[in-house]
Amino acid sequence: MEGRAVVITNNSITTPNKITSSSRPSYRTPGSNVQRDMVDGNGIENSYHTQVNNKQRSPSATDIKNQGARLSDTKSNHRPSTYTEERSHTRTSYGPKRLSHYPTGSTSSLQSEGGQSSNSLSPSSSPAPSQNSVRGTPSPRHTPSPSRGFSASTSNLLAMKRFSGSQEAGSPAGTLSRRVTTGSLLNLHVRTASVLQPKHGTKEISLNSEEGTLKMYLRGRPVVMHIPSEVLQDYTLSKVNNAPLQRLRLEWVYGYRGRDCRSNLHLLPTGEMVYFVAAVVVLYNVDDQTQRHYLGHTDDVKCLAVHPNKLIIASGQVAGVDRRERRPRIVERPHIRVWDSVSLNTLHVIGIGEFERSVCCVAFSKADGGSLLCAVDDSPEHTISVWEWHKGEKGHKITETKSSSDTVLAAEFHPMDRYALVTLGKGHIHFWGLECGTLVKKLGLFEKQDKPKYVLCMAFTDVGDLLTGDSNGNIIVWSRGSNRQTRTLYGAHEGPVFSLCVMKDGTFVSGGGKDRRIIEWDDSCTRTGREAKLPDASGGIRTLTQGKGSMLLVGTTKNCILQGTLMLNFSTVVQGHTEELWGLAVHPTQNQFLSGGYDGNVHLWDSMSHSVVWSKDIGEPVQSACFSPDGNIIVLATGTGRWMVMDSATRQLYNINSDINQIIDCIKFSPDGKLLAVGSHDNYLYIYQVQEDYKKYNRIGRCSFGIRRKDKERRWSCSEMGHSSFLTHFDWSENSTYVQTTSGDHELLFWNASICRQVTNMAVVRDITWETQTCTLGFNVLGVWPENADGSDINTCDRSHSKKLLVTGDDFGKVKLFVFPACQPKCLHHVYSGHSSHVTAVSFLPDDTRVISLGGRDCSIMQWSVC
Repeated sequence: MEGRAVVITNNSITTPNKITSSSRPSYRTPGSNVQRDMVDGNGIENSYHTQVNNKQRSPSATDIKNQGARLSDTKSNHRPSTYTEERSHTRTSYGPKRLSHYPTGSTSSLQSEGGQSSNSLSPSSSPAPSQNSVRGTPSPRHTPSPSRGFSASTSNLLAMKRFSGSQEAGSPAGTLSRRVTTGSLLNLHVRTASVLQPKHGTKEISLNSEEGTLKMYLRGRPVVMHIPSEVLQDYTLSKVNNAPLQRLRLEWVYGYRGRDCRSNLHLLPTGEMVYFVAAVVVLYNVDDQTQRHYLGHTDDVKCLAVHPNKLIIASGQVAGVDRRERRPRIVERPHIRVWDSVSLNTLHVIGIGEFERSVCCVAFSKADGGSLLCAVDDSPEHTISVWEWHKGEKGHKITETKSSSDTVLAAEFHPMDRYALVTLGKGHIHFWGLECGTLVKKLGLFEKQDKPKYVLCMAFTDVGDLLTGDSNGNIIVWSRGSNRQTRTLYGAHEGPVFSLCVMKDGTFVSGGGKDRRIIEWDDSCTRTGREAKLPDASGGIRTLTQGKGSMLLVGTTKNCILQGTLMLNFSTVVQGHTEELWGLAVHPTQNQFLSGGYDGNVHLWDSMSHSVVWSKDIGEPVQSACFSPDGNIIVLATGTGRWMVMDSATRQLYNINSDINQIIDCIKFSPDGKLLAVGSHDNYLYIYQVQEDYKKYNRIGRCSFGIRRKDKERRWSCSEMGHSSFLTHFDWSENSTYVQTTSGDHELLFWNASICRQVTNMAVVRDITWETQTCTLGFNVLGVWPENADGSDINTCDRSHSKKLLVTGDDFGKVKLFVFPACQPKCLHHVYSGHSSHVTAVSFLPDDTRVISLGGRDCSIMQWSVC
């Protein structure tokens, strides 16, 4: 078919003459995930929206103004002289519902989208009800401007033949082509193949063999990609790329969720501490420096309880919500998973369809050996239910009732009274009794002057008395069987009491959320005089539990876990970020990487020891980062537009640059280290000359192309423009001469860095060898885009240094592994779950043995081994 344009759709090849339907692209509105209530360090309730799927950022003024007026009368040597808007013929509104299957108890799959396969590290869980889950967010960083609909190409788009798929826009999936073709034998063969072959999908890729280009539509915008000369002759759209032989295995999870969850840290008989972050429950042995992971959950884990036998664990999750449509809908019901902590097998899946929004509290009974399970959901009435969890795969619900219209923060069974349990929260404490299969409630009675705004935590003494801590900083004692307070320890802490823990020797300890103090009390509720105070960097105490011997395990409000004793210092064993993560930089030669978040903290991690080498608070949200080629210098780019130059060993600041006034989304040195490129939210790529061993920088210019336009007096003038939207990624060529860039409106452009001008000669561009592949658009990453992609699905990608593998992170919390180059429309791959938020960054370590991924709002860092 020499000289003809070809389009493949549904595993068939056709030669259409024109577009049959069109519609303007539409853009999603921002959304948020399940609302979570929490109590801040002062005991005041915040309506905290986790928004694990929302990575919307405020659009800049450059993005907003005159978005539709940039395209007229471009110079022929920079842009096509004539422009006609290419319209989408695959999407007509907010887009089709896209289902992404979450594997149960497994992290990998061999398929084009979703599925299951075994995980060598964490044993797979038992089968659970099959559910599809849809996750989505608005476009990365902010809503892209739809002002221009062409990519960098020397060919005139009007001269190119236009193509569309065999399925009409808006027609049901699976309908046959209605396109009228000519009567040639070739077309007859193609039409027959289209009918007989199975449906390939709706992603449309058109091939122009004369010009050696591919065209793909993202949100109605045609993206033109040039095929390298060495593969042009043999390239065909019908080939399918196989999945790589290598796989990823979740090796380590950095972080802990103490920011807005409580009572989620326990010690198991195996010597492992169990806690959760994102959609992973972590079992961490500090002494052996090993981790195991329960991966049965499909979304944020919200609560955790350990059975009295210390082997069985129950964990509850939130609802998965699809907010891509005008009316958000729940696609993954909240539920409880009961599983074996030794084998990591799922034993029971409880409450699918029974809970609303999320399961916020879960607890096993104690007096009867743990045969009952109590759960409280996050519905407006905070329904409390009691289950015989061991009966059947789904358990058996005994009863349920409305608990309170106010927030419920904790629920526990009484350790001595079989059918008694306690719930507490905003302005209340309730004592429940299970009588004849029905829950009967008694209100806890406070003295008028002592009634707190929040009752925050509880613990039972050895004699069955109840201790509660509240937002007033007081500890109240409730006698066994009574709903009246019998004693109050006033001013136990300055600020709220977030945790109480009864020790094996009869003493108990209390933890303050504001004063960060841990205070020991004897069995007569008198201070023993022993106490400790955590450093400010660790945050307030969120939860306390007894560790080995006299050790204490402490979970904090800044997502850290510490261990130690009141007589000795506490050491940090788990470090975490507290706000959204975007900045990731990998050391060029060592197995170290750097993470930066909106909390202003920067951590340098050692991937072998899984520990923090150093931490620094720079006082500004970190957006992106990079190492110098020799690894001695770190450059940190912030959300305010400033970028800082820092010594990677001493953390000494050498330079702070403030000549850019908008968010810096990407920053990177050239391979030879002589230039630094900075991609900004103002749509421009800035080039700096590097001097004095990466300590001094002189700005060369900003990359732009010329455009002629008329002013108000109808006079022609020349101006310079960058991208039509904010920059998202860029890559340097191996010779440090060229840069390829992508933007928020799915535009792929090429630049000569030394003169800061656009390269329009595609004969040069098509055969450039790129030092990295972080741009999510291009011939080599064509196959990473799923069917019906709207342009914001793929947030990040990275090529291995061996140029054999490609890893991506997407809006659905998935990490995917492809063979590189992924240059076919259909590329099989492996899919891995663990993140509960959009994946903002992925990167191979220098030896390609591991991959690092960042979760946006789940604040987690995951380390995957390549095996």
